[in-house]
Amino acid sequence: MKVASFAEGGRDGRLVVVSNDLATCRPATDGTLQAALDADRLVPDASDRAFELNQVSAPLPRAPQFLDGSAYVNHVALVRQARGAEMPERFWTDPLMYQGCSTFLAPTDPITGDPDWGIDFEAEVAVITADVPRGIAADDAPSFIRYVMLLNDISLRNLIPDELSKGFGFVQSKPPSACSPVAVTPDALPGWDGRKLHGTLNVDLNGAPFGRADAGVDMTFDFGDLISHAAKTRPLPAGTVIGSGTISNRDAGGGPGKPVARGGLGYSCIAEQRMVETIETGAPVTPFLGAGDRVRIWMDDANGNTIFGAIDQVVAPWEE
Repeated sequence: MKVASFAEGGRDGRLVVVSNDLATCRPATDGTLQAALDADRLVPDASDRAFELNQVSAPLPRAPQFLDGSAYVNHVALVRQARGAEMPERFWTDPLMYQGCSTFLAPTDPITGDPDWGIDFEAEVAVITADVPRGIAADDAPSFIRYVMLLNDISLRNLIPDELSKGFGFVQSKPPSACSPVAVTPDALPGWDGRKLHGTLNVDLNGAPFGRADAGVDMTFDFGDLISHAAKTRPLPAGTVIGSGTISNRDAGGGPGKPVARGGLGYSCIAEQRMVETIETGAPVTPFLGAGDRVRIWMDDANGNTIFGAIDQVVAPWEE
């Protein structure tokens, strides 16, 4: 089952159940996705209407919490290598995770910010949970996943170093993320193996292929691991969103990966391409996002049909 929220009826939108081809939808008896998650049910009514992507908000516009992991440790390793820092061995066994902004942008909302902040996108997979008990084991945690969606975790790269140097994590450098138009139940999701999503996560920048990484490859920590990590000392309320972190694949030879234009799988964020450039040439070349740049993130099934719809955002001119 696929669900979305129309930007109507209040701040949390109006929940609808969407046809598999994203052509039509039916309102749900629970008015919002949060209400459906709280009740742990989803009941559509019998009346169809056209599903119009330009009218949707995020599937869950306001979540109780957003916890974002860094499950693709290859991405973290490149960050450390590019700045000549040693990779702690525990990063391969203990997930990295931060608590982000729990309000979400619609899939076509503009990206805003001062270009001097180093605006970047991060293409990710995310899950929405039911109520998760404290101390849940990684093998049991996937049973609490109710929906899967795509995420653009917008990052302000030039603000990150100063924040991290304080030793207290991200705040200003992580504004609201954008979500795919629809979220999908695991049982209706092609490529879902129970703990992670297999399939090409497509990223285009200004109409050109930028990333074609497989979300099911090189994922060191799956969603069972991430949920268990998040719930070690506290229960997670229904509606918790957990992100995978930037999708990142190594190349066939085990190296950091090549751009799509050079026959590689590319990257799911600009920062990773800049890291590879630094490793190869000593300095980054690719600029971060500026006004007018367009980012499109989507995933197709084996027949070329869209699964979640597309996140399709343009960077707006900056006005203080």
